[in-house]
Amino acid sequence: MALFLMVTHGSDGDVLPFVGLGAALVRAGHRAVLLTHAPYRSAATRAGLGFAAIDGEAEFESVLADTPGLLGSAPHKAGWAGFYRRNSLFEQIAAECRTLAELHAPGGTVLVGRHTSAVSVRFAAELLRAPVAWVALAPTQLLAVPVAAYLYGAELAAGLQEVRDGLGLPEVPDWRAWFTGADVELGLWPGWFDAAGPRAPARVSLTGFPLADTSARALGARPTASADAPAAPAADPSADLLEAPPADPFDGLFPVGTRPVLATGGTGRMLAADYYPALLAAAGRTGLPTLLVVRHRDLLPDALPENVRWSPGLDFARAVPHAAAVVHHGGIGTLARALAAGTPQVLMADGVDRPDNAARLSRLGLARTVPADRWRTPELAAAIDAAAADRDLPLRAAAVTGPQRPGEALDAAAARLAALLTDPPRPRAPRDLSPADRARLRARLRERRAAGAPVPEEAR
Repeated sequence: MALFLMVTHGSDGDVLPFVGLGAALVRAGHRAVLLTHAPYRSAATRAGLGFAAIDGEAEFESVLADTPGLLGSAPHKAGWAGFYRRNSLFEQIAAECRTLAELHAPGGTVLVGRHTSAVSVRFAAELLRAPVAWVALAPTQLLAVPVAAYLYGAELAAGLQEVRDGLGLPEVPDWRAWFTGADVELGLWPGWFDAAGPRAPARVSLTGFPLADTSARALGARPTASADAPAAPAADPSADLLEAPPADPFDGLFPVGTRPVLATGGTGRMLAADYYPALLAAAGRTGLPTLLVVRHRDLLPDALPENVRWSPGLDFARAVPHAAAVVHHGGIGTLARALAAGTPQVLMADGVDRPDNAARLSRLGLARTVPADRWRTPELAAAIDAAAADRDLPLRAAAVTGPQRPGEALDAAAARLAALLTDPPRPRAPRDLSPADRARLRARLRERRAAGAPVPEEAR
């Protein structure tokens, strides 16, 4: 039985795939601990994972509220260093590294992190000499490596080196090479989606969309597991463990039998300021019954169109197959869920990975895409009307995607991660250090010994 220590940051689309991946690892007989934001404790423990919070709920909401200013900015103007300093994110990285070191079991641990975000797993892997894996959730997380290398090597370099100094690690001479230096890189999307745009590098293993259901109904009630306690067995994500789903998932919101349009901007706040105003104006113009799912009500105006209902959350796995269409921001989780259900979708994609996701589906004829510079009411309303009337999408989608079985992709990803211990990568030669690096490293190791902190065996 191996131990997998997983780190991810963000909102549902960034965290729930790691919950599903951890559940797949537990089903395979391993232990998995998830380090992420406090609000995801219950989802992790229901899935049978150990959990370690990297922040508190208030801190998490504060960071989310600060993210919209980063959207769409050029790297040199984005203010990333200020964002990290304001939100104590360098300290958070250091704390993640300490937690990983405390939980690490020599010889039986794999570190797993969200690509280009969870740098703590790479720092800890250098310190502990443990195998490490990057998991990319969308193609642009691979395509953005040059941009990430710039940000980490320039704007964030001082703060990151403070963290590395505290661990006794030398400077990173080439951040671009560092970002591509994990033992394994996984991409959680299928080959047909990859082929519809810039291809993933050959080093990346593609496993498919993570379609496992991470809702309370699918996972079932689980006892809380601490970060260092054995986790309860995880549920089969394709099974219904509690009551059967309601025949009408929109009961109480619309008349029985209504197939509404589902509209959402995801569970985060990184959206263009005019996203919801444009969406609501178009929804009102269509007159179609519409359910707007938005966790943060303050993002919406007080008055909604007469045909629009609001909900702070929804079991999308159950509801999407019963919707007439899905209108969303282009997040890959929502995109994959709608495709699997054969539900037409309209993508209002803007910023980060979303335009690339939208372009891939649009090239394949599997979605209608309206970019931000065309968010005018007539065009958006026409796209929504056309999607809601599209009866041929399920056949077109099935011809491209083939059968998609819940949990299959995550089981494949879990097997690839487990192979790091049964068939470990060839050890890398240690990096040549300059005399200044060696002096700094010796000083930091002395400090760690004096403080009782763990020191890797190779450094003793």
